[in-house]
This record gives sequence, C-alpha cells and structure tokens, in this order.
Amino acid sequence: MAEADPPQRTISLGSGVAAVDAAVWDALAGGGNPFVGHDFLSLLEESGSVGPGTGWQAAPLLVEDEGGALVAAAPAYLKSHSQGEYVFDQGWADAWARAGGDYYPKLQIAAPFTPVPGPRLLAPDDGDAALLIRAAEAVVRQNGLSSAHATFVAPGQMPLFEDAGWLVRRDIQFHFANTGYQSFDDFLATLTSAKRKQLRKERARAVAGLRIEERTGNALRPEHWDAMWQFYQDTGARKWGHPYLTRAAFDLMGARMADRIILVLAYDGDAPVAGAMHFVGADTLYGRYWGCLAEVPYLHFELCYYRAIDIAIARGLARVEAGAQGGHKLARGYGPVATWSAHFIADPGFRRAVADYLEQERRAEEAEMDWLEGHMPFRRKD
Repeated sequence: MAEADPPQRTISLGSGVAAVDAAVWDALAGGGNPFVGHDFLSLLEESGSVGPGTGWQAAPLLVEDEGGALVAAAPAYLKSHSQGEYVFDQGWADAWARAGGDYYPKLQIAAPFTPVPGPRLLAPDDGDAALLIRAAEAVVRQNGLSSAHATFVAPGQMPLFEDAGWLVRRDIQFHFANTGYQSFDDFLATLTSAKRKQLRKERARAVAGLRIEERTGNALRPEHWDAMWQFYQDTGARKWGHPYLTRAAFDLMGARMADRIILVLAYDGDAPVAGAMHFVGADTLYGRYWGCLAEVPYLHFELCYYRAIDIAIARGLARVEAGAQGGHKLARGYGPVATWSAHFIADPGFRRAVADYLEQERRAEEAEMDWLEGHMPFRRKD
C-alpha cells in the first residue's frame, strides 16, 4: 500500500501573538501553563514590555493547514541581547564576536522574562511540532542569524529537539513537591528536627508585627497592583538595572488574569511593605515576582516559599516552582530539578565549540545535582 502524502502545511513568521485568535492559540497551548497562554503573551506585547526598544521583537512561528487553520505555533522572538532569558549565553556571544561574527539578532523560543518550564512547541501532532523546529532553523539560515534557542522546554518535548540535532543544555531549579500533604505541619514532619525548628523560627520572625493578606480574583484592587508594581520596581532595579515589565503589564494582568494570580502582601499597619506574586497553573503554583521596601528577616522566605507551600497544599497543587537559581531553597524543602534548553547553532565550527563547552558544563552540573540530592533536609527513612 502506498504511503499517504503528508498533509499540506504553510509556515510563516507572525507579527505577534496578539494578532492570533486567542481561542485558537489557547487550544494549542493546552491551558495548563499560564505563561504560554494568549493572555500573558499578548499583554506583554500590548503593554510594551516586548516590542520596539526592548530587544524582544515578537515573531511567533505559525503552521497552518491547507484551509488556513492554525495547527501549530511557537512563541518566538528576535533578540538583540541576551537579557531576560535566565539561560546565559553571553559568553557564547562574546566568543562569536571575537571571531568576527554577529551573534545578534538571534531567534528565541521562550516565554519572555519567565524561567518556567513549559511547552514551547504548541502542537498536538509531533509532525507539526517538528515542522516548528525546522521553521526556526529556516529563519536562522535565510536571515543570516547566528542561532536559535528554545529555553525552559518541557522535558517531554526535548526528544523532538534532540532528534533534530539541536544541542542540549541542562540547568537546575528548586521545586517543592506536594506528596499529598494535608497541612504545612505535615510537610514539616518530614524534615529533620533541626530543620523543623529552623523553619518555624523563620516563619515566626518573618511575620512579627506584620499583617499578611492573600488576594486573588475580584479581591485584587488597583491599590494592590500599585503596591506590587512598587515592589517589583525595587527588585528589578537591583537585579537587572531596570524592570522588564511595564506598569501597563500589571494593569493588564489584573484585567485578564486575576483569577490565575495570587498576591501575598505584607502590611506594617496600613502600609504595604512587601509582596509576592504567584500564578496558578493546572497543577503548579508559580512564584514569579517579589519585592520588599524594608529589611525584614526571613520575610522573603515567608511570602515566596512558605506561603507558596501553604497555597499549594490548600489547592491540591502538585508542586511549587519558585523561579530560577536559589540554592537557599534547598534547606526549605525545595528539591533540585533539572531544567532543559535546546540550541541550534548555524556555523559548524561555532557549533563544535559550543558543544564542547556544554559537555564540560554537563559534567559539572551532574556533580552538583548529586551533591544537592544528598543534602536535602528530609529525615532519613528507616
């Protein structure tokens, strides 16, 4: 029997996610991860957080069938720098520049400013997902770009990139796993005695003299967004030099995503002094933004880590992902988890150099993972 002809497909580079029908995009995204949903990606564009002057030019990869229906997509951006990615390739850029090449612009398949693992190939069919990878390669070759990068890729999608010959990079984050706890005390009972005492002490010191509120949905009012913006600006200025998100992005999150956001705010009297923003996914609580206008010991841990555990347990969520880096999370019950990225380097010589670097990095990372897994704060099981 003759094999059926492959379905006809048209591949294009879009001008932005906001220009794509929201229901169609979200059907491909699956709804479980808020950071690849139409609401989040389009509000970044509409608020000016990505776009002209930001170094992030929206260029989603789109695959349509012969009838013009969108059957696959990938959030993609033409980047003129390496900021806001959390998978660091500035060393690669410097090496390529010393060799006389232009590393930028590059193609980035990602959720901007968001070190959260998730689907990057929004396609129900592996064949169409593979087309997205080939489309990214074609964009690089046809436009003389140095490279394409897919960062914080869901582990289940990494084989598609590996099959296409992309270079694989692994990093480490720290996630809390909810193994069926009924309360925070249930979680504490799994820790060593010393760690239990430490966490209880930290929680008590963090909230002494303060009032803590959790707000979501209709309970979020303009003054809460004003406070969170102030906290975010303070952290952004210290960490990155300037905040990635604009003020308008916070207003749009409040208008479109309030039911999927929980703000945890700390008050000294009537004055808000600190806050953390968490996003709710299908089975995961995502800790994203935090800021504090006063030096309060352990308040960061309380709002970002311990309250997140409380929320996840209360909502029956499987885990908490509290952002990039942060080995201090280990002592607070957040275990090491591998995160993945994939990289297409157009120049063969440059590709070999990057591959050699990644092999050395992988060996060091594997040793670090082994060490971390041996230093978890949990009691030994008999």
